[in-house]
Amino acid sequence: MTTTARPAALPANPRFSSGPCAKRPGWAPEALSDAPLGRSHRAKIGKAKLKLAIDLTREVLAVPADYRIAIVPASDTGAVEMAMWSLLGARGVDMLAWESFGSGWVSDVTKELKLADVRTIKAPYGKLPDLSTVDFDRDVVFTWNGTTSGVRVPNADFIPADRKGLTICDATSAAFAQDLDFAKLDVVTFSWQKVLGGEGAHGMLILSPRAVERLETYTPAWPLPKIFRMTKGGKIIEGLFEGETINTPSMLCVEDYIDALQWAKALGGRDALLAKADANAKVIHDFVAANAWIANLAEVENTRSNTSVCLKIVDPEVLALDADAQAAFAKAIASTLEKEGVAFDIGAYRDAPAGLRIWTGATVEKADLEALMPWLSYAFELGKAGLKKAA
Repeated sequence: MTTTARPAALPANPRFSSGPCAKRPGWAPEALSDAPLGRSHRAKIGKAKLKLAIDLTREVLAVPADYRIAIVPASDTGAVEMAMWSLLGARGVDMLAWESFGSGWVSDVTKELKLADVRTIKAPYGKLPDLSTVDFDRDVVFTWNGTTSGVRVPNADFIPADRKGLTICDATSAAFAQDLDFAKLDVVTFSWQKVLGGEGAHGMLILSPRAVERLETYTPAWPLPKIFRMTKGGKIIEGLFEGETINTPSMLCVEDYIDALQWAKALGGRDALLAKADANAKVIHDFVAANAWIANLAEVENTRSNTSVCLKIVDPEVLALDADAQAAFAKAIASTLEKEGVAFDIGAYRDAPAGLRIWTGATVEKADLEALMPWLSYAFELGKAGLKKAA
């Protein structure tokens, strides 16, 4: 028997997926009515929409004026691959990894690009690697916020201003929710479907002047697919950063991204987005502090994500189970909440430790997270009751 009564209140929006993430509050398909459907993205209206998306990105994220911004194919993954294939190989590279996506970039650099001078600096789920060991005379590739571990770098203080190498930062679950220090970042990538709840398949690539210099002075030893090419005749293709995309974008998705950016601007811009994500994450962090059965996967407080909050079940009876049973217990909690219409898609990422992952970015409402918390206790106690019955 559970000691927590079945909660009466449901979240108004049960969408807590870590990607694609919830649409902005109040979103409806009518928001896309101005999309130039059936028109070429190269037509005047198409170019204007793409340029508007770039300009609003610069404004909301406070991207420096001398940084270039491009819309690229294949979501954040495409943007990161585009950067690595185009920029790496000029000098040694330090690869940082503390979750699945960072580990994926390590694999691509070592197994696909086959770079010889690669150092991998890793940490297990829940921790950051020792950032003091990173050599910034080399290029450095890292994720700002580990979406699948809930571990983020607390700031960019570990990056020197006088670095010789480039910093390539996968910021897909950090952009619009965490304070990215662009002066310390030479490449920043993200996708529309994360913090702003846009649609998938499109990525953003932001380049510093140092990154542009590398592109114009270095030619990789391997052939570059057309979809990755950012230079022609040794010069940057300026049109790419004015909305002349390499391949055909979805103008419906572009319109949706513009709508999300305009909502973000009306909300108060970057600072308001960061504050909302912080307040949302605090709801979960406070709940964790008050309940002994659950804990943050991120072990150090100032490394805990304010977007992809990853949780582990630390109840002694559950920890006494074998790994498969622990995973089944966590999945049962997520399944119960989905069946109840309380929370969708909050199971831990497939490569991560067993547990829960709840998105708290700015498109999620604090009241919905507050309504969700009692349900976590209820579903946990149902699971514990099931253990006792099975015993």
